[in-house]
Amino acid sequence: MPQDYFDKVLKEYDERKTVLVEGLRSIDGVICSEPEGAFYVIAQLPVDDAEDFAKWLLTDFQDDGETVMIAPAAGFYSTPGMGQSQVRIAYVLKKESLERCVKLLKKALEQYKDRMCIIN
Repeated sequence: MPQDYFDKVLKEYDERKTVLVEGLRSIDGVICSEPEGAFYVIAQLPVDDAEDFAKWLLTDFQDDGETVMIAPAAGFYSTPGMGQSQVRIAYVLKKESLERCVKLLKKALEQYKDRMCIIN
């Protein structure tokens, strides 16, 4: 393959990473560092249990018929208890889809927070 092909792929993934990281950082309570070699981001969410939140996203949340799927990060750690409020999000989708995912995640976190206030 010509070098030009690899340059285009690297540029595309770098742009996807920027869209996702900046989008996540714009959400109140979300903390994430910029990955240096992976094609995914680990983000700290303002939730007590990322696994419960991820399940809720798939079963109870939608916006215009869409939701977002995230991977709880606890399963990626060998130390028990690590990553309880963290998620792993890959940036393998097109930039426009990642932008929509960030918007969905922001709405979901707002609804989840409101839901938790009602329950407590």
